[in-house]
Amino acid sequence: MPPQPIKLLNREEIAADTMSFHFEKPAGFQFKPGQYLDCTLTNPPETDAEGNIRSFSVASAPTEPHLMITTRMRNTAFKRVMNTMPIGSPLSVEGPMGSFTLHNDASRTAILIAGGIGITPFRSMIVNAARTQLATRIVLLYSNHRPEDAAFLDELQKLESENKNFKLIAVMTDMQKSKRAWNGETSKIDKAFITRHVPDLHGPIFYVAGPPAMVNGMKTTIIEAGVNEDDIRAEDFSGY
Repeated sequence: MPPQPIKLLNREEIAADTMSFHFEKPAGFQFKPGQYLDCTLTNPPETDAEGNIRSFSVASAPTEPHLMITTRMRNTAFKRVMNTMPIGSPLSVEGPMGSFTLHNDASRTAILIAGGIGITPFRSMIVNAARTQLATRIVLLYSNHRPEDAAFLDELQKLESENKNFKLIAVMTDMQKSKRAWNGETSKIDKAFITRHVPDLHGPIFYVAGPPAMVNGMKTTIIEAGVNEDDIRAEDFSGY
């Protein structure tokens, strides 16, 4: 699909240093949960060596009326422009692209492992599964330093209570720096953690998303736990 202009509808901070941007959805625009867009700033007031194009997973579900992208905020020209451009400003998007999407066999559980902002494609999948009453069993292992850093945490907890086919296992690994209470998991997602929460390692399909080092390390951990490499799908988020 050729590049299309979309307009910024609103922005909101949803976690520490994390913003969601809501855009109008072009008429007839279709995508699968887990796919991404190439976003280009239109005549930005500033730029830098990283350029005016970024790739973002679509965090919204196809059933939702708007397109949403969610990102950690860094001190780059692109992010500064995104954070200050007036409501109604245009952005050019190309896509959707990518094959990081849920499998079709509902008899196989989907194990989603997210590190930080890697939650974005999974949020789309999980919301879509709830809205369409998808029969696939979904288990999300979601790791952050603190609850303050965990994008969509409250929403995911609510979705777990609404969808019997969805299980959330959230992990906070640096609670000494948090001001919030946490009664859930605090250990790292390692081989022992995975085997404890996923007793059958040979039936599910595993999906991993997050920073490159996390994704590479998690793929190794999953394989060492006994998962067939053919049953692992991964997407890393460089520089975001």
